[in-house]
Amino acid sequence: MDPDAVAKAFVEHYYSTFDANRAGLANLYQEGSMLTFEGQKIMGSQNIVAKLTSLPFQQCQHAITTVDCQPSGPAGGMLVFVSGNLQLAGEQHALKFSQMFHLMPTPQGSFYVLNDIFRLNYA
Repeated sequence: MDPDAVAKAFVEHYYSTFDANRAGLANLYQEGSMLTFEGQKIMGSQNIVAKLTSLPFQQCQHAITTVDCQPSGPAGGMLVFVSGNLQLAGEQHALKFSQMFHLMPTPQGSFYVLNDIFRLNYA
């Protein structure tokens, strides 16, 4: 398993799902998962999806600039760090963002998001 390929595939899946149907992200999180969104900590899959679906915009488009990953621990986890631009519908300028995912393997051979930290990068 090539960690860079896994990270790239995860990032493509995550952001295309986020942009098209945020509720569809629910299966990427579990009850022990945590999202820190702009400093607010949210625990559990249902609460995380409730937060993401309640964001004050309906349509957006992520453009990924960089994806970095590292193996994490003996259990086969991975850290994935993403930077890019977030274009909101009706807005002239894109917002810059950074996001970190701690992915953990599932018994079925895929990954889920254990930790997710999101920040807008203000100039």
